[in-house]
Amino acid sequence: MLRTPGGGAGDGAAAADGRLLSIGSVLNVLREEFPEVTLSKIRFLEAEGLVEPQRTPSGYRKFTPGDVERLARVLRMQRDQYLPLKVIREQLDAGPAGEAPAAAQESAEEAEPEAPGDGERPAVRVGRAELLAAAQVDEDTLAEWESYGLLGALPGGGYEAEALTVATLVRELGRFGIEPRHLRVLKASAEREAGLVDQVVAPLRLHRNPQTRAHAQARTKELAGLTARLHSVLLQSALGVRLP
Repeated sequence: MLRTPGGGAGDGAAAADGRLLSIGSVLNVLREEFPEVTLSKIRFLEAEGLVEPQRTPSGYRKFTPGDVERLARVLRMQRDQYLPLKVIREQLDAGPAGEAPAAAQESAEEAEPEAPGDGERPAVRVGRAELLAAAQVDEDTLAEWESYGLLGALPGGGYEAEALTVATLVRELGRFGIEPRHLRVLKASAEREAGLVDQVVAPLRLHRNPQTRAHAQARTKELAGLTARLHSVLLQSALGVRLP
């Protein structure tokens, strides 16, 4: 259960007592579990019909605690299950039982045309239009990001689910004057770290035992999390700052 802030009467933010939350307060709540979420992401999920906040007469969004929990479920399913928004919407509409209806299962199969191998995650794809809308950029900007290797379309079209996060972060960094060409060093660093992890898990992927091969994916996620945490701590130390 997410913790909602006990907002004062002045901002209309609210919490467990059922008062309504502003979009800024919702962002603060969600960032406890999803540090990379942005206001643009919340607005995009609203535009896609994943959440329907109330509106004040002046047009301001007001979210109930249930809205916040629904947004958290959407973000978890994107992060943990790599599901496309169509399937997520169908699962949410199916109710709290947690079982996807047959239509949702069929949609998931359609969104995953490539059968994953042992230990590989499903090849869920994000459409170009969805990516442009989420990042709030035009075709020329996206093409520039692709030219620097920050994003790349998959064979047959579409992008990996993580492209939504990458695009949003690249845009946010741009607000501080950090251009795509500056981010090539981050791309190169990530590829070196991935190579290090791959050296460790490669023997598991090549093992004869199917269970051992399947374990490679869990080990990859564990190592990726550890290296990401170490990278974050080292960066904070180098900058002399402490992030929340």
